[in-house]
Amino acid sequence: MAMPLAARTALLDRGSRVMWRTLGRPVDLDGEHAWLAAPMHSGSRVADGWVADAAAALGGRTESDGEGGLLADLAALDGPGFSARSIDPMIRRFYEQTSGWRMEVWAQWNPLLQPGGEFISRAFGTRVQQLAIPTRPLDVAHGMDSTVVRILDGDGEQHAAAWLRTLRESGDYVYSGCYSVRSLPGSDRPSVHVAFPLESGNVQVFLRPRALPGGGLELVSAPGKFGQDGAYVVVRERGTHASRAPIHETFRLYVDDEQVLRTDHVLQLGRMTAVRLHYKLTPQ
Repeated sequence: MAMPLAARTALLDRGSRVMWRTLGRPVDLDGEHAWLAAPMHSGSRVADGWVADAAAALGGRTESDGEGGLLADLAALDGPGFSARSIDPMIRRFYEQTSGWRMEVWAQWNPLLQPGGEFISRAFGTRVQQLAIPTRPLDVAHGMDSTVVRILDGDGEQHAAAWLRTLRESGDYVYSGCYSVRSLPGSDRPSVHVAFPLESGNVQVFLRPRALPGGGLELVSAPGKFGQDGAYVVVRERGTHASRAPIHETFRLYVDDEQVLRTDHVLQLGRMTAVRLHYKLTPQ
């Protein structure tokens, strides 16, 4: 008798957690490795199911009033070598008032890696409604909708923000991320921290900010050691384990000659460029 589909997908998901447990190291999210503590999910379908639980864990609440930003204040990233004052005011408004912006997206995959991206998107991303990176240009032809939900702590202060991005045509989730500012061990200034909850785990990215000439902003998750900026996978599988992932991203935000805010996003797998995305961001 054939194994039911739900059982096969559950086995596939657990197999991926076992793989990352094998590649990773034990971590203590309540102690030494608290910098990796981030929302996880209890079920296989993620979407926005983790958001209310993340607020409840803080003794707080969520707030979605159309005025939320990924960061309460871009100046929270200030430190040696970076000052939010040097960033174009339009870019600051985007990060601090993200709900007020409309997004158009273009994607171009490396032909060698596109089949693998298609498999991952179908086998995991679309099914679990998380990290379903578009693999064909027409996937995003009708645009992408963006919703920001602020996650408030018990004092009513913004602890993080959930940025939920869905395909306008189908309503499928592309990204469901938790955005905040976080300092890494031994770092001289904070990084942008993004966590993508998954069942019994998450994918996390620490992005180091840099001001560009002309008021632009660059965010980079570069190769490095455990505990430095970059991408991590955290899983709960017979204990909690974390591993650096060979994924590196660069975001460059800038205002063009026609006063339009744009972003160039490059995602690399090791040394190979996997996909390039371009975002046109306009105030609603």
